Amino acid sequence: MNRELFYSENLLPQDETLQLGSEESRHLTKVLRKKPGDFIFVTNGQGLEWKGEITGTDARKVSAKKIETVQHINERAPLHIAIAPPKSNDRMEWFLEKATEIGVSQITPIICQHSERKTLKMDRMKKILVGGLKQSGQYFLPQFNPLVSFDSFLKTNPTEKRMIAHCQAGDKIALFQIQNLNEGILILIGPEGDFSDQEIERAINQSFTAISLGSQRLRTETAGIVACSKVATLREISKNLV
Repeated sequence: MNRELFYSENLLPQDETLQLGSEESRHLTKVLRKKPGDFIFVTNGQGLEWKGEITGTDARKVSAKKIETVQHINERAPLHIAIAPPKSNDRMEWFLEKATEIGVSQITPIICQHSERKTLKMDRMKKILVGGLKQSGQYFLPQFNPLVSFDSFLKTNPTEKRMIAHCQAGDKIALFQIQNLNEGILILIGPEGDFSDQEIERAINQSFTAISLGSQRLRTETAGIVACSKVATLREISKNLV
């Protein structure tokens, strides 16, 4: 069903009433021209689908009363992308939006030896994720972790199936050759100058598998999207073969 989805971070299934924030309220009243009696669908990004009836329309505070709720179960296998933010904020935002639409479950921005960008506006990044969530009509907001150094990230000893996508020569395998892609997956994506030789070596020593995303040399944010898309496609193929 094609319907507009709204976001309220602190919404709970038991909440009988709801007041949307100013930005969501403005969009609902000024753009969609919603009025009292109309239905509204809201999520908290944790699987909740809250259906309500609008009871008051104010450009700064739309109110609604609950009709019903559905708590969705996230059956998608986790996909974690750890990526060095590109130099351009716009390109990082594009990656976050599209990765969310495709279905990434967790994103960690990492600072590498060749990184040019070492700061992020976290509030702005969260806003982009929410926009991607609403656009794609999903109910699970990706987890967005704080910016961390490459070495500190490796020390967290992630439990997912680990891969590193880099552009250097050497033994690499294609994603479709990876077994059990329906398990939790972590893919490292390097900066515009790629990972250093030392970073690649440290990752492989931490049981990361070196993978190729194709024969072309990709921008950081493009590589991130290609990784998300390939994993989603391969998982869908695997599911249809069962």
